[in-house]
Amino acid sequence: MRFNFTTAGESHGKALVTIVEGMPSGVNIQNASIDHELWRRQQGYGRGGRMRIETDTVEILSGVRHGKSLGSPITLLIENDDFVHWEAIMSSEANVELPKNPRVVKRPRPGHADLAGGQKFATRDLRDILERASARETAARVAAGAVAKQLLSEFGVEVRSHVIKLGHVQAVPLLRDWNDIAKLPVDSPLNCVDVVAQEEMIRLIDETRDAGDTLGGIFEVVVRGLPIGLGSHTSWEDKLDGRIARAVMSIHAIKAVEIGAGVANAGKPGSEVHDEIAFDGENFTRLSNNAGGLEGGITNGEELRVRGYMKPISTLKKPLRSVDIDTKEEQAAAFERSDVTAVPAAGVIGEAMMAIVLANSMREKFGGDSFDEMRRNYDSYIEAIKAY
Repeated sequence: MRFNFTTAGESHGKALVTIVEGMPSGVNIQNASIDHELWRRQQGYGRGGRMRIETDTVEILSGVRHGKSLGSPITLLIENDDFVHWEAIMSSEANVELPKNPRVVKRPRPGHADLAGGQKFATRDLRDILERASARETAARVAAGAVAKQLLSEFGVEVRSHVIKLGHVQAVPLLRDWNDIAKLPVDSPLNCVDVVAQEEMIRLIDETRDAGDTLGGIFEVVVRGLPIGLGSHTSWEDKLDGRIARAVMSIHAIKAVEIGAGVANAGKPGSEVHDEIAFDGENFTRLSNNAGGLEGGITNGEELRVRGYMKPISTLKKPLRSVDIDTKEEQAAAFERSDVTAVPAAGVIGEAMMAIVLANSMREKFGGDSFDEMRRNYDSYIEAIKAY
């Protein structure tokens, strides 16, 4: 049994749709929890005007009855409030009267999918590309991730994120205790544990906004409560670290993924890297967690720690040089509403993608058409692990 999802919809289209498959029957599904995750994705100092337009809420169209999953596909709908201003431009009809400004895009933005996508899909209006390439699509992912989190929570698994770097400003120290991360208030402007660094980050965002530029950074997702044994060493496609890296890398503007202290570990001798093993009288433990909770592609019972490295957003208010795809003349790149930075939001999306990958691993490992069956399988396995 697999847990997976697919999304559909354009940035300024009528709505975003997510279909989630693989949820067992009998799991509590709460609209309010999904809406809360959607709200979290919209927060963060440095977000743009679109976040003030949209009030993302979910409508469940299928797969849930009286607050519990049915075991059938779950369909989630998020309406785009801004569609009222784009109805003609984004119409699916062949013959529609366009406004005086049809918002055709001919000047691709450096760093975006505009030009490569236009060439690949043979379109002369790059809006055909940017509408789907937009990070607006991640709202649909967060909805799917919120459903995955509700399954994981039934097994005591918790997923959190925090910002550890924005631009050149870095939290000190980088490694933060779970309790400090969990204590971050929901209205934290940048979701950073280091309050001093966060204030400096805010000043940097203000300076960057005034300069018409954008900023990237690093977020970390931490997962607690995972059982030993998710993933496998037996095949490249079953190694959980590979699946996680793919999922996090698929998030818009993420250009690198780190598991545990992977980057720093590359420059150290093995004696300073590998997590020594101990036995506390009941369980095997690690004396450190440089591996980030994964060994050989398998969860080892420690906290799972994954970092996503986000490049600066591609849409600049002070545009970079580009070329008109029709005239081939040098022009300033097109400008669409955008953010100065979205690293805290990327952390929330990272949580969603991690939750989806982990929910899938749990379904693969423990199966079950109903939650009760899955729970019995889980409990039996945990007892076997304890007896090892």
